[in-house]
Amino acid sequence: LLKAASKLKKLTLSEEELQWVHVLAEGWASPLDGFMTEAQYLQSTHFEHLVVDGEFVPMPVPIVKACSAKEKAEIEGADEIALVAADGSIVATMAKPEIYEHRKEERAGRTFGITHGGHPYIKMINEAGDWLVGGKIKVLKAITYNDGMDQYRLTPVQLQAKFEEMGADAVFVFQLRNPVHNGHALLMQDTAAKLKAKGYKKPVLWLSPLGGWTKDDDVPLKTRMDQHHAIIKNGVFGDTPVVLAIFPSPMIYAG
Repeated sequence: LLKAASKLKKLTLSEEELQWVHVLAEGWASPLDGFMTEAQYLQSTHFEHLVVDGEFVPMPVPIVKACSAKEKAEIEGADEIALVAADGSIVATMAKPEIYEHRKEERAGRTFGITHGGHPYIKMINEAGDWLVGGKIKVLKAITYNDGMDQYRLTPVQLQAKFEEMGADAVFVFQLRNPVHNGHALLMQDTAAKLKAKGYKKPVLWLSPLGGWTKDDDVPLKTRMDQHHAIIKNGVFGDTPVVLAIFPSPMIYAG
């Protein structure tokens, strides 16, 4: 597959777009199976849902791939293209790519309720290409980061198997892009206590640090993971079992 893909026209992924490929590849955005086509993009931005087989599926954040006018001209008319990382390595292919206008101000306004260019994600939207490319993708290799934390990047299927192996009868999730502070810890402790009061015998906490792009002045993932490990080791969550597993999405900063 990689050999065949090497002969296709290529489109480079930004750091954020590569992380969306990771999200799509592992089914985190199911039933979305590729970067949004124009119809899917309009459903997401106008209704915060996708329409799938006549049913509304929540999808408030557009997952899109941008390209420049030059790139648009290069791939226009292709039945299939290759998506490549910054180093040129082929990550995935996209079937029947559909190219449409990147309405940046509308995207920002409908996603965030503001259009101010000082917002970190809106800044990224404004700096991206003026066109979007949508279509179903096929990921050709596992996405790894070789940063010493790949063992904590569990897929939804692996997480489900882990919870079953642990005998969890309830799972509660706390997702964050910061170190755990006292307020966070109290919320998680209280949730565990309430689940036990309702009769659950083995509630399990999934502590889910966001692992994708964040602002430069945010606490780095490695530092956050070290803090998470330390508070688990120090018994902050008492006898509640904890699974520490990274969510690969970029940060949206949508409140």
